[in-house]
Amino acid sequence: MTDTAVAQEDFEKLLFESFEVNEPAEGNVVKGKIVAIEKDLAVIDVGLKTEGRVPLKEFGAAGRDGSLQVGSEVEVYVDRVENAMGEAVLSREKARREESWVRLEELFNKNERVEGIIFNQVKGGFTVDLDGATAFLPRSQVDIRPIRDIAPLMNVPQPFQILKMDKRRGNIVVSRRAVLEESRAEQRSEIVGKLEEGQVVEGVVKNITDYGAFVDLGGIDGLLHVTDIAWRRVNHPSEVLSIGETIKVQIIRVNMESHRISLGMKQLEADPWETIDQKYPLNSRFTGRITNITDYGAFVELEPGIEGLIHVSEMSWTKKNVHPGKIVSTSQEVEVKILEVDPEKRRISLGLKQCLDNPWEAFAAKYPQGTEVEGEVKNKTEFGLFIGLEDDVDGMVHLSDLDWNRQGEEALEDYNRGDVVKAVVLDVDVDKERVSLGIKQLSNDPFTEATDGMRKGSIVTCTVTQVNDGGIEVQLADGDMTAFIKRSDLSRDRSEQRPERFAVGDKVDARVVQFDRKTRRLTLSIKALEIAEEKEAVAQYGSTDSGASLGDILGAALKQNKDD
Repeated sequence: MTDTAVAQEDFEKLLFESFEVNEPAEGNVVKGKIVAIEKDLAVIDVGLKTEGRVPLKEFGAAGRDGSLQVGSEVEVYVDRVENAMGEAVLSREKARREESWVRLEELFNKNERVEGIIFNQVKGGFTVDLDGATAFLPRSQVDIRPIRDIAPLMNVPQPFQILKMDKRRGNIVVSRRAVLEESRAEQRSEIVGKLEEGQVVEGVVKNITDYGAFVDLGGIDGLLHVTDIAWRRVNHPSEVLSIGETIKVQIIRVNMESHRISLGMKQLEADPWETIDQKYPLNSRFTGRITNITDYGAFVELEPGIEGLIHVSEMSWTKKNVHPGKIVSTSQEVEVKILEVDPEKRRISLGLKQCLDNPWEAFAAKYPQGTEVEGEVKNKTEFGLFIGLEDDVDGMVHLSDLDWNRQGEEALEDYNRGDVVKAVVLDVDVDKERVSLGIKQLSNDPFTEATDGMRKGSIVTCTVTQVNDGGIEVQLADGDMTAFIKRSDLSRDRSEQRPERFAVGDKVDARVVQFDRKTRRLTLSIKALEIAEEKEAVAQYGSTDSGASLGDILGAALKQNKDD
C-alpha cells in the first residue's frame, strides 16, 4: 500500500470520527459545563455548535441558593440541537424526569415503594410528584376507606406503590392504599398472633351498622355481632353502644388466615338460659313486656336476656287470622302462661289467651244443646252460614241444617250478611272451639210428623198431586209429606202401568217398600200392595191349583171384606 493510500484512509477515519462526535444528541441526557450565568439563566456547553440556556429554577435548590457556578458540570436533556435562533434547546427538568423514569422503572421491577408528594387534584384523583416524574393517584387508591378531606395529605412526602408504568405514553399510576394495606397487614398479623379465643380485651367502638359494631383492638378491628351484644334482644346496636365508647369484649373466634376476629359482650355475663326450666315451670304464669311484634306472633321479655314467643294462635280465643299488632302493642305489659320450655333451642312458648276466660266454656255452660240463640250473619260460604254470637263466639249453620224440605244451596239464597237470624244450638266443642247451629231445627221435621208410626210394609192412603210419563206424585193424607210412585210400581198388571189412568185428586192406596228416617227417603208401590193382597187372599181362600180362578178368589175375598 502506498503512502498516499494510507494518508487517505487516515483522513476518512478522522472525518468519520468528527461526524460521530458532532452527531446531534436530541432526546438524550448529556453532560455539559456551565460557561456563563446571565440573570436567571445558565449558559451550558454540551459540545454542540452553540450553547444552550436553561432557567436556574429548573435546577431546584441549587439554582435558588446560588451554588451553581461557572465551570460546574450538570446533566441536561437535549430537546433540540438548534432552534430558530441558532441555539441549542436544553432542559434540566426533562433530564431530571428521565433520571426519575430510569430509577422508577428499577423500583417498579423490584416491587419497591417510591416517595412522592401529592400536589394537585384532577378529575378522578390527584397528581403526585415522584422527584420530577408526574404520576396519577386514583381517588380509590388514596386510603383504605374513603376520606372526605385530603388537605392534610397534600404537599407532604409519603410512600407510594407503583401500580402501572407506560413510558411511551408517559403514564404512571400509583397507590397510597396499597402501602397502607401492606403496613396494616403486617401490623394485623402481629396483633392477631397475640390474641387467643376466650381472651378478654378492651376496645373502642369504631363503627356501628345494622348487624353489629366494629371495635378497634389497637390496630385491628373485630366484629361484635348484634346477637352477641347482650342475652336479651337488641334490635339495633345503637341501643346499647355509641361510637368512641370503650368497652370490654371477649375474643370468640380468630381466623389467622383472613385476620377476622369475632367478639362478644354477653359472654362476659352468666347465661340466663342455664336454669331456665327451673325458673319458668310449665303452666306457671308471669308478667312480661312486649318487645317485638311479627306476622306470626309477639315476643315477650320475661327478664333481661329471656324472651318468649306468643304465637298468633295463642293470642285470642276468638280473633282468628288477625295480625298480632291488632291484639297487643310494643312495650305493653301482659300476663302470659308458660306452654313449653326448650333450653337447647333457647325457646319459650307462651300463651296469652290461656290467662283470659275461655268464651267457649262460658258459652257451653250458658247455652247447652237445644238452646235457641240469635245472632247476625257474619259470613256466607259455600258450605253454610257463620253467625256471630255473644263474646265474639261464632257459630256455623251447615247447609244441611238450613231447611227440612229444600236443598241447602237453594235455602242459602234466602240469607245475606247482616241478617239477624235465630238458630238452635246443636253442639259445642270447647277443645276445637266450634259451635254447631241449626235453623231448620227451630220447627218440627215434617217428615217425622208425616211418618209417625210408619214402618216398612205399612199401607197408606195418598192423594194424586201430579201425573207425568214416569209415574205419579202423591201426598200422604195426614201431612205435607210427598212421595213419587214410579211407573213400574203403578200396577201388578203391566197393561195397567199407565200413569194417565190416574187423575189429580184421585185417592190411591200404596204399600211402603222403603223407609229411612236418616236419609228421609220414602218409597211407595201400588204394585207391591196388590201382590201382598193377592198372597193374603191365596193364603185365606186356598191355592189357585183347586181349579178356582184368581178372579174367583179375589171376588170371594172382596165379598168377605164387604160383609165384614
